[in-house]
Amino acid sequence: MIKIKVKTGDQVRVLAGDHKGSEGKIVKLLRSKNLAIVEGVNMVKKHNKPSSQNPKGGITEQEAPIHISNLSLITSKGETTRIGYKTTDGQKNRVALKSDEII
Repeated sequence: MIKIKVKTGDQVRVLAGDHKGSEGKIVKLLRSKNLAIVEGVNMVKKHNKPSSQNPKGGITEQEAPIHISNLSLITSKGETTRIGYKTTDGQKNRVALKSDEII
């Protein structure tokens, strides 16, 4: 199992696949499967049956999960970076390894 270093709300860029280069914010993490749902990326069409909330049914678009190995965190300067950890004053912080800035 991979250690997930990105969190919900992080700004990420897709590194591989059909949506390579697109950016978005992480909406949800599926930790057991190492997947993340990124806002506005990897959109798929879902066919819905008619129900009491949606009597007509129809086709809706929603985000599909992406494996976290295909995502990279974006720093405040807009470059991709890996994430490390450093302890300062007894507190463990996430750190961008390229720029050494605390995330």
